[in-house]
Amino acid sequence: MGRAVLTEKIGIPGIRGFDVYRSNGGYRNAEKALKEMTPADVGKEVTKSGLRGRGGAGFPTGLKWSFLDRKSDKPKYLICNADESEPGTFKDRYLMEHLPHLLIEGIIISSYALGVKSCYIYVRGEFKYIIAILQKAIGEAYQNKMLGQNILGTNFSLDIFLHPGGGAYICGEETALLESLEGKRGNPRIKPPFPAFRGLYNCPTMVNNVETLAAVAPIIGMGGNTYASIGIGKSTGTKLMSACGNINKPGVYEIDLGLPVEDFLYSEEYCGGIKNGKYLKAVVPGGSSVPVLPADLIVHTQKGDKRLLSYESLAEGGFETGSMLGSGGFIVYDEDACMVRNTWNFTRFYRHESCGQCSPCREGTAWMEPILRRIEEGKGKKKEIDLLVSIADKIEGNTICPFGDAAAWPVSSAIRHFRKEFEFHVEHPDIVKNINHGSLIRYI
Repeated sequence: MGRAVLTEKIGIPGIRGFDVYRSNGGYRNAEKALKEMTPADVGKEVTKSGLRGRGGAGFPTGLKWSFLDRKSDKPKYLICNADESEPGTFKDRYLMEHLPHLLIEGIIISSYALGVKSCYIYVRGEFKYIIAILQKAIGEAYQNKMLGQNILGTNFSLDIFLHPGGGAYICGEETALLESLEGKRGNPRIKPPFPAFRGLYNCPTMVNNVETLAAVAPIIGMGGNTYASIGIGKSTGTKLMSACGNINKPGVYEIDLGLPVEDFLYSEEYCGGIKNGKYLKAVVPGGSSVPVLPADLIVHTQKGDKRLLSYESLAEGGFETGSMLGSGGFIVYDEDACMVRNTWNFTRFYRHESCGQCSPCREGTAWMEPILRRIEEGKGKKKEIDLLVSIADKIEGNTICPFGDAAAWPVSSAIRHFRKEFEFHVEHPDIVKNINHGSLIRYI
């Protein structure tokens, strides 16, 4: 059974409110940080914890914090990236809905460590009810002197501002988010300079994900070394997983990193197995932007070891036989799932969400989507399968931000592992048109 670090208090009635959160130990870690530790002490504990960015990149948080230009005489900002728009990912929404004060507490501690006096929470625009929950929690924190001037009677002051996003997936990329916050179109910036030196309003800025900032509070409570003892290797601590697809128990689960994928899939504690007793076909382990893995590679690695839910294990073998933990959007496909239809669906999303700034991404997604539609409808040509791979290869690594890679990887990996399905759609258009796609497995 995994350890509940972030979700420990989630079942307590009324925990969304300040009084109940406070009476159950809430803000105790913020009090410890502000009254008993220096900002440098907090940073050291986060570094010792091995916490990595939970938004998808998995970059060490303590190391990222160390890049902030503290010598600058300009204001410093902390941005909480709550623009959770990755298909298959809904764990940040879950945290904000049920434990808004945990996020606020993590922000207070992180801001103290970074020397920040102003924080912006950039929330996905479609999260209307989440915005209301956060706004109420922020108001409660101000009323109870947890925000504003001289928090808890110390010399530290902090203001938090809530900013609804414009509904653009691209604004999940940190520099596009900063452009949007400044009132501009959400186009990613060329880096360098990095936000740690020139971010919001050209001031030193740190951008962290919701889950990342929320984890800072329990890390200060238990200590960095204790947090680092959870997990495996460089994948320390716990991780929230958004599980969905053809499983018996979809939902958000907190796991110890290093849990075998097979255990997560079939344990009654987590996903509860494949729906209707069917066989596993494939998994997208980290949200729509990571390579899909067939059943034989998601259960075992290339070496024959069990595949683990960790940054290293999922990436083993590169993109030929591996994938990424990403944001933890765990999408499961059973034996009847059509990988052509799934890939087309993802590509429709990426074509629509491309900001259009980079030609490979703008033009490439606009080429891939209609090709996949034709193949899905039984109107494609066999040479178009290789054309899709070629387009994806030309997008990957040739754009300002990782959006291009995110659009390319689902296509290239699906064809690499399920080429026979794509060829069947081309070679047997009449069958594809006239039967339920779930029955294709009987023909291929």
